[in-house]
Amino acid sequence: MMAAGMDPRSSWNRITPADLERSLLAPGAGGFLAVSGGEVLGCVGYRPDFSTTGGEQTLTLNKLATRPTARRTGLGRALVREVEHVARMGGYERVLLAVSQFNLDVLPFYDRLGYTVTDEPYAHAHPDSPAPVVLIKEVRVE
Repeated sequence: MMAAGMDPRSSWNRITPADLERSLLAPGAGGFLAVSGGEVLGCVGYRPDFSTTGGEQTLTLNKLATRPTARRTGLGRALVREVEHVARMGGYERVLLAVSQFNLDVLPFYDRLGYTVTDEPYAHAHPDSPAPVVLIKEVRVE
Protein backbone atom coordinates (compact mmCIF):
# COMPACT_ATOMS: atom_id res chain seq x y z
CA MET A 1 0.00 0.00 0.00
CA MET A 2 2.99 2.28 0.07
CA ALA A 3 2.38 2.66 -3.67
CA ALA A 4 -1.01 4.11 -2.78
CA GLY A 5 0.66 6.74 -0.60
CA MET A 6 -0.41 5.25 2.74
CA ASP A 7 1.35 6.43 5.87
CA PRO A 8 3.94 3.81 6.88
CA ARG A 9 2.46 3.79 10.41
CA SER A 10 -0.96 2.77 9.09
CA SER A 11 -2.24 -0.70 9.86
CA TRP A 12 -2.54 -1.16 6.07
CA ASN A 13 1.17 -1.86 6.10
CA ARG A 14 0.70 -4.80 8.47
CA ILE A 15 -2.06 -6.44 6.42
CA THR A 16 -1.27 -10.00 5.39
CA PRO A 17 -2.90 -12.10 2.67
CA ALA A 18 -4.63 -14.05 5.46
CA ASP A 19 -6.07 -10.78 6.84
CA LEU A 20 -7.44 -9.90 3.41
CA GLU A 21 -8.89 -13.36 3.00
CA ARG A 22 -10.70 -13.11 6.36
CA SER A 23 -11.95 -9.64 5.52
CA LEU A 24 -13.00 -10.07 1.90
CA LEU A 25 -13.98 -13.73 1.67
CA ALA A 26 -16.07 -14.04 4.84
CA PRO A 27 -19.79 -14.80 4.38
CA GLY A 28 -21.52 -11.70 3.04
CA ALA A 29 -18.23 -9.91 2.39
CA GLY A 30 -16.79 -8.77 -0.89
CA GLY A 31 -15.17 -5.90 -2.67
CA PHE A 32 -14.44 -4.06 -5.87
CA LEU A 33 -11.22 -3.61 -7.78
CA ALA A 34 -10.83 -0.74 -10.25
CA VAL A 35 -8.56 -1.70 -13.15
CA SER A 36 -7.62 0.25 -16.26
CA GLY A 37 -5.25 -1.01 -18.92
CA GLY A 38 -4.17 -3.86 -16.68
CA GLU A 39 -3.22 -1.49 -13.83
CA VAL A 40 -5.01 -1.59 -10.48
CA LEU A 41 -6.12 1.95 -9.68
CA GLY A 42 -8.16 1.35 -6.55
CA CYS A 43 -10.00 -1.07 -4.33
CA VAL A 44 -12.60 -1.23 -1.60
CA GLY A 45 -13.96 -4.02 0.57
CA TYR A 46 -17.07 -4.57 2.65
CA ARG A 47 -18.36 -7.03 5.23
CA PRO A 48 -21.37 -7.39 7.48
CA ASP A 49 -20.73 -5.97 10.94
CA PHE A 50 -22.42 -7.94 13.68
CA SER A 51 -20.58 -6.14 16.48
CA THR A 52 -22.53 -2.86 16.55
CA THR A 53 -24.39 -2.27 19.78
CA GLY A 54 -27.48 -0.53 18.37
CA GLY A 55 -28.73 -3.60 16.58
CA GLU A 56 -28.83 -1.86 13.21
CA GLN A 57 -28.05 -3.89 10.14
CA THR A 58 -24.58 -2.52 9.39
CA LEU A 59 -22.24 -3.07 6.46
CA THR A 60 -18.64 -2.08 7.12
CA LEU A 61 -16.69 -0.42 4.32
CA ASN A 62 -12.98 -1.18 4.52
CA LYS A 63 -9.74 -1.29 2.57
CA LEU A 64 -10.55 1.76 0.41
CA ALA A 65 -7.42 2.82 -1.43
CA THR A 66 -6.64 4.57 -4.69
CA ARG A 67 -3.34 5.19 -6.40
CA PRO A 68 -2.26 8.82 -6.18
CA THR A 69 -2.59 9.12 -9.97
CA ALA A 70 -6.27 8.10 -9.72
CA ARG A 71 -7.20 10.61 -7.03
CA ARG A 72 -9.52 13.52 -7.76
CA THR A 73 -10.98 11.57 -10.68
CA GLY A 74 -14.13 10.39 -8.89
CA LEU A 75 -12.82 6.84 -8.50
CA GLY A 76 -12.86 6.84 -4.68
CA ARG A 77 -16.39 8.26 -4.68
CA ALA A 78 -17.50 5.59 -7.19
CA LEU A 79 -16.02 2.78 -5.08
CA VAL A 80 -17.78 4.07 -1.95
CA ARG A 81 -21.06 4.40 -3.86
CA GLU A 82 -20.79 0.78 -5.00
CA VAL A 83 -20.51 -0.37 -1.37
CA GLU A 84 -23.50 1.80 -0.45
CA HIS A 85 -25.44 0.18 -3.29
CA VAL A 86 -24.54 -3.29 -1.98
CA ALA A 87 -25.75 -2.18 1.47
CA ARG A 88 -29.10 -0.94 0.15
CA MET A 89 -29.69 -4.02 -1.98
CA GLY A 90 -28.75 -6.25 0.97
CA GLY A 91 -31.21 -4.57 3.32
CA TYR A 92 -28.58 -2.91 5.49
CA GLU A 93 -29.57 0.24 7.34
CA ARG A 94 -26.18 1.91 7.33
CA VAL A 95 -22.56 1.79 6.27
CA LEU A 96 -19.83 2.13 8.88
CA LEU A 97 -16.14 2.81 8.27
CA ALA A 98 -13.04 3.61 10.29
CA VAL A 99 -10.33 6.13 9.46
CA SER A 100 -6.83 5.62 10.80
CA GLN A 101 -5.38 8.34 13.02
CA PHE A 102 -2.59 8.46 10.43
CA ASN A 103 -5.01 9.21 7.58
CA LEU A 104 -7.23 11.96 9.00
CA ASP A 105 -6.78 14.08 5.85
CA VAL A 106 -9.49 11.90 4.24
CA LEU A 107 -12.22 12.98 6.68
CA PRO A 108 -13.46 15.84 4.43
CA PHE A 109 -13.83 13.30 1.58
CA TYR A 110 -16.19 11.17 3.66
CA ASP A 111 -17.99 14.26 4.97
CA ARG A 112 -18.78 15.28 1.38
CA LEU A 113 -20.23 11.80 0.83
CA GLY A 114 -22.58 12.19 3.81
CA TYR A 115 -20.68 10.27 6.51
CA THR A 116 -20.72 11.57 10.09
CA VAL A 117 -18.39 10.87 12.99
CA THR A 118 -19.81 8.66 15.73
CA ASP A 119 -18.50 7.60 19.13
CA GLU A 120 -19.15 3.93 18.39
CA PRO A 121 -16.13 1.69 18.89
CA TYR A 122 -14.63 -0.10 15.89
CA ALA A 123 -14.51 -3.81 16.63
CA HIS A 124 -11.99 -4.53 13.88
CA ALA A 125 -9.36 -1.99 14.97
CA HIS A 126 -5.79 -3.23 14.82
CA PRO A 127 -4.58 -3.68 18.42
CA ASP A 128 -1.21 -2.06 17.66
CA SER A 129 -2.74 1.12 16.23
CA PRO A 130 -4.40 4.13 17.88
CA ALA A 131 -8.20 4.00 17.94
CA PRO A 132 -9.60 5.06 14.57
CA VAL A 133 -12.23 7.70 13.88
CA VAL A 134 -15.50 5.87 13.18
CA LEU A 135 -18.02 7.25 10.67
CA ILE A 136 -21.50 6.13 9.65
CA LYS A 137 -24.02 6.87 6.94
CA GLU A 138 -27.67 5.84 6.89
CA VAL A 139 -28.46 4.07 3.61
CA ARG A 140 -31.76 2.32 4.23
CA VAL A 141 -34.32 2.47 1.49
CA GLU A 142 -37.52 4.14 2.71
